[in-house]
Amino acid sequence: MDFKEFYQQALKIKNLPLPGADSHHKMSPAMREQWLKSNDIKKRNPRRAGVMALFYPDMHQHTKLLLILRKTYEGVHSNQIGFPGGKVEEQDKDLLETALRETHEEVGVRPESIEVVKELSEVYIPPSNFMVQPFIGMYSNPQRFVLQESEVEALVEVYLRDFLDNSNFIEENLSTSYAKNINVPAYKLNGYTVWGATAMMMSEIKELLEQVL
Repeated sequence: MDFKEFYQQALKIKNLPLPGADSHHKMSPAMREQWLKSNDIKKRNPRRAGVMALFYPDMHQHTKLLLILRKTYEGVHSNQIGFPGGKVEEQDKDLLETALRETHEEVGVRPESIEVVKELSEVYIPPSNFMVQPFIGMYSNPQRFVLQESEVEALVEVYLRDFLDNSNFIEENLSTSYAKNINVPAYKLNGYTVWGATAMMMSEIKELLEQVL
């Protein structure tokens, strides 16, 4: 889809109510839902993080969504697909500033180059005890991405048409940090399996976009 057309239509999501938990449930394994019902998240005092779902045009003006492949490291999110973003730092005045700062650090996009369109529903991640606040941003005049070598293994640049294509919805048997051999709803995009919190956020974005495109 041409980015200019996408941009004009996508701005309409500003006035739409968030699908919230209903959209997250579509991409959440049953075990997670059971865990959430039996645990009080507030008592766990989760850490906070902000991430940015960034839409931008490629050189042919086709719309893309930016994901990243994280480095392999000692941690629950090692070698996973996610959005640029990360944990709150002391200097951040709010979660949006966190998302913008981390996006700049991880992929080189300056905060002033991003037009923030909408704040999405937060997602809790039990294994790492993070409450993540996602945002949708438009990067209309993209420059070359610059990867933070210590954090980012590769960019995963997904065409909008592939993101919206229901045939890329799958279920896959995975072993996670807290469960072995469970069926997990996921997206198959650019050869990668996108699941977990990122897939839940993408589900909400997808539902919003489907209402205006």
